[in-house]
Amino acid sequence: MSVVIIGADYLGGIEKNLYSMGVTELIHITGRKAANRNKINLPKNTSFVLVLTDYVNHNTAKMIKSVAKTQEIPLVFAKRSWGAVEKQLMDSGVMSC
Repeated sequence: MSVVIIGADYLGGIEKNLYSMGVTELIHITGRKAANRNKINLPKNTSFVLVLTDYVNHNTAKMIKSVAKTQEIPLVFAKRSWGAVEKQLMDSGVMSC
């Protein structure tokens, strides 16, 4: 399972917990640099995109939402805490814990 995470400079325990849940590939894009925000390409094998809402601006969130929608990749929005991420993953159905 391949996951793309948008937002935050540091993922903390989120990365470790996702790997323990079966994620095999994790791509992290901070979204801080304008050059990174304008050229977000999602790999074809991406299972879902996780957007950490407290670390991205509205334009970045809107742009990644558009990219994910055109490629029909599920999108999950959560705050940067494992509890919030886990809850949103369960509620959206993209992953079972």
